[in-house]
Amino acid sequence: MKVILTQAVNGLGNPGDVVQVKDGYGRNYLLPRGIAVAWTQGGEKQSTQIKRAQKAREIRDVEHAKEVKAQLENLSVVLKVRAGEAGRLFGSVTAADIVLAVKQAGGPSLDKRAVSTKTHIKNVGKFKVVVRLHPAVEAGFTVEIVAL
Repeated sequence: MKVILTQAVNGLGNPGDVVQVKDGYGRNYLLPRGIAVAWTQGGEKQSTQIKRAQKAREIRDVEHAKEVKAQLENLSVVLKVRAGEAGRLFGSVTAADIVLAVKQAGGPSLDKRAVSTKTHIKNVGKFKVVVRLHPAVEAGFTVEIVAL
């Protein structure tokens, strides 16, 4: 079975790659989880779009990753969210929220899958966030969560 990957899969390929997999693996694992879509003639166009979008988000090399790291570490990120009187949030802050806050603060666009925190952010305060920019480069910065 031929499939077009929409996400990176270890040992298989990167987003936009057309790969040949066993029928059961494709039908029972890759397709239901949205990791891949079935290959068709029109899917080739989708494959090139996925690769183009991935190229735009991708960090080119270690030097570029170090530049982005320096930019992130000098950035002041403040995220305004709804919170109760005791400073407890209604819900929690997600990686997508952090990526959006970085973009609004004038920082680079990041991949939300590369963002990680030590704990779930459910309170107002300052939290340490780590972004894996490249296999050899990680950037750490602080996000301040404030109540609306």
